[in-house]
Amino acid sequence: MRFKTQKISYWFFATCMLLFSLQLVYGFIMGFAHMGMDGLHEWIPFNAARATHTNLLVMWLLTGFMGAAYYIIPEEAERELIFPKLAYVQLGALVAVGVTSIIGFHFNWWEGRKFLEIPRPLDYLVVIDVLLFIFLVGGTIWKGKRYTTTSMVLFFGLLMSALLYLPGMIHTDHQTVDSYWRWWVVHLWVEGVWELIMGGILSFLLIKLTGVDREIVEKWLYIIVGFTFLSGILGTGHHYYYIGTPRYWLMIGGIFGALEPIAFLGMAIYAIVMAKRGGKTQDNKMALSWTIATAILSFVGAGLLGFAHTLPQINLYTHGTLVTAMHGHLAFWGAYACIVLALITYAMPHITGRKVQDSSMNTFAFWTSNSGMLCMTVAFGVAGVAQVYMERRIGIDFLAVQKEIEIHFLILVISATIFTAGIIAFIWNFIRFGKPIGEVQKHS
Repeated sequence: MRFKTQKISYWFFATCMLLFSLQLVYGFIMGFAHMGMDGLHEWIPFNAARATHTNLLVMWLLTGFMGAAYYIIPEEAERELIFPKLAYVQLGALVAVGVTSIIGFHFNWWEGRKFLEIPRPLDYLVVIDVLLFIFLVGGTIWKGKRYTTTSMVLFFGLLMSALLYLPGMIHTDHQTVDSYWRWWVVHLWVEGVWELIMGGILSFLLIKLTGVDREIVEKWLYIIVGFTFLSGILGTGHHYYYIGTPRYWLMIGGIFGALEPIAFLGMAIYAIVMAKRGGKTQDNKMALSWTIATAILSFVGAGLLGFAHTLPQINLYTHGTLVTAMHGHLAFWGAYACIVLALITYAMPHITGRKVQDSSMNTFAFWTSNSGMLCMTVAFGVAGVAQVYMERRIGIDFLAVQKEIEIHFLILVISATIFTAGIIAFIWNFIRFGKPIGEVQKHS
């Protein structure tokens, strides 16, 4: 690592791994519940497990993004992070809010709004915490020796993520209006500004791993940012179908939602072309593998599978079914989880001084986790199509349909077990790296 304060990212990555592990536990609780084996319902009702599972996903990804920023920004700005002690305070506060939220879910302390269940008093603490993070990262860029496209795209994505959290705090007693503002947070995060974060991290990794000239890599980044804004902002409309909003959202959401895969296709082409053009001798093959996996799986999961049920004529039947879960799992895994794991795999050898990134265990982690996720996606898809046909087309009662598709969740749990084996291997390899070292070493 080139700067001492880059080692702060280690503690964010470690927290990220812990939260990811906990998310998997709640995923299994829901999987077994779907199979009819809901023995924990008295202590952990399904709604509490679902809220915990999805919020842990958001938390560990945000923690990973923050750790990535604390590693990338000093190197891009060519200076130490400002006020490094405050970064530890910021992490501690974030964890405290997260733990309080998760415990609260189990005692019915929440807002009850899907994906934004965190209790309102904690919302304000989240805003304060994220503002501190933005101050530290932005201040480092401001005082840096250079401004790069990579760092500015990454920072803008992080800044807009913070600002777009605010619409979700607008109070309303009208469900349609509440859903309108809620999707400003959820959609414009995952299909908007988080793509900028992903693009910034992807650009950094491709510059470091391929040896392709920065100017070439960052020109591609401009194109991706353009497509993201072109499609992502008005693509929010594909969440406004059939919820009480005006009918013009059917056309807007359909057209711009259909354009969203272009941005992900651009990322896939971008990463593959840069990797092929790179002539650098590779000493971190797994980091490059995770980087390429990000580009390809995000296109398949977020792009193609998203488009598969974005058109209003299809979404009329698929919305809120397991078809959505099919798209959501591979989209989050490909677009955001893989890029966090790629950055961790790249950064850990520099932070700790240990070169175990290309170990057989890490190779096993890569192939097993990705294979397991693809199998989970297929299981969700088959169950979702069966659910749509029986429930939405034939009109069979919801609970009766859930009983009929229980067998599909046996396949899902088996697939999730394969996936989890890969993640356990990744975490174990993370532990093998050890803690950060104090020395600052030059590296390309």
